[in-house]
Amino acid sequence: MLPEDVVRDAPSYTPRPHELADLELLLSGAYAPLTGFLGRADLTALRRTGRLADGTRWPVAVTLEIPAEMAARLDPDDPIRRAVVITDPEGAPVAAIEVTDTWPTKDGLAAVGGAVRRMGDGGHGPFQRLRRTPEEVKALLPPGRVLGVIADRPLHRPQLAQIAHAARTLAAHLLIFIPVTGPGPEGLPPESLVRAIFAARDRMPPATIVAVPLVARGDEMRDALLRARVAQSYGVTHVLSTGEMLSGGGLRVLVPRELAYDNRDGQWRWRDDIPPRNRRLAMTIAEINDTLDRGFPLPEWHTPPAVAKEMARMRPARRFRGLVVFFTGFSGSGKSTVARGLADRLREDGERTITLLDGDVVRRELSAGLGFSKADRDRNVRRIGWVAAEVGRHHGMAIACPIAPYESARAASRRSAMEAGAGFVLVHVNTPLEVCEQRDRKGLYARARAGQLRGLTGIDDPYEVPTDAELTIDTTTITIPEAIDSVLAYLVENGWVEPKLP
Repeated sequence: MLPEDVVRDAPSYTPRPHELADLELLLSGAYAPLTGFLGRADLTALRRTGRLADGTRWPVAVTLEIPAEMAARLDPDDPIRRAVVITDPEGAPVAAIEVTDTWPTKDGLAAVGGAVRRMGDGGHGPFQRLRRTPEEVKALLPPGRVLGVIADRPLHRPQLAQIAHAARTLAAHLLIFIPVTGPGPEGLPPESLVRAIFAARDRMPPATIVAVPLVARGDEMRDALLRARVAQSYGVTHVLSTGEMLSGGGLRVLVPRELAYDNRDGQWRWRDDIPPRNRRLAMTIAEINDTLDRGFPLPEWHTPPAVAKEMARMRPARRFRGLVVFFTGFSGSGKSTVARGLADRLREDGERTITLLDGDVVRRELSAGLGFSKADRDRNVRRIGWVAAEVGRHHGMAIACPIAPYESARAASRRSAMEAGAGFVLVHVNTPLEVCEQRDRKGLYARARAGQLRGLTGIDDPYEVPTDAELTIDTTTITIPEAIDSVLAYLVENGWVEPKLP
């Protein structure tokens, strides 16, 4: 155990979201028998045999990386110099790790292994009362079988019918796990997911609901095995598969048959038991999203009214939802002129609250002090993306027009908007470089050609052409008013803006 004075003087670090999620599961006991982040011996054994160094079965690597320069100052053999305090994104201490192993990885990072112990008051955020430990949950469960369901999406009537059938068949108590670390599928906020699950509670058998910081790692098989392992730590004996959930560690897995809606009496039955002419299949996720995007209510035959109401709150019609319109292109392409014209047209209509994030204004007000190195330009675009996403979070429309030459920064801006529950429309102003250079209103290209300016996009720094733009325009083939009309027509056609009456 690390002494208090050692922990107090130890360096601190805020890990990435998935590492913080792993930390919470370690501290709660959901990752038992693990008590900390894995060291090299365990990782080597895991890769070779699927077991830890002591022979324990374990599905995935649970690791922590810190800056290499911080790791270099640690000494696993010195009890005074082997502690790191882990903090949350607000800088509050969450835990201390007693580092017993460290090794370099990549990109200026180093991995550390060692046991963790809790610090602070246990965390903040919505629905903390649902973040129960396995021991707390098991004390609440009745004796007998426990059916576990990981609800990473809202539950509609087909899923509710499958859950009820499985619980009834097993005579099992229902334990619902809600993943609450970061946005879920398609940017669904965890607090919205919790509300949607609770909205369906009166349609479930008696259930215990717990929030868990489960994060998808991109490997479906290993994700499923880890979820099963966590479910077992909470006392689950059977798991209802969703197509992605697999067995692990002795759990029994139930894979339900496909349900369909029977038009004859309004009941959900197994698909094969209903004649095709009386059969209505469950809506796909794309159909659900399209219905909500257009502002129509989800049909009651498919979704309970309370769940439908909650889903309409979390995914309002596009005309009421936040939106980021993100212009990208060379300097002199016309993107700022088109963006300003679009903002003016939308302000005239008065249907939307508009925030214009023009490149030069942002440089002066938001990114003062940044230079024009690749890192600084990338940081500038990410700042713009973050501010635009916050505008979208509050149902406003942000119009941004930086050069944004790098795909990674544009992708980060799109991701930020989606995680904020907003839409994202990328407009590539694809005006050829030679035309932009002829215009050269700011004299940037002339200075770059004369060697007085370095790092100008298109001259001595690359522009990564977007492959995912929703709209591409070229101000050499259309006028500025026509370009504005083109963007506005796209927004109207896709439901982001109300059409104007003739």
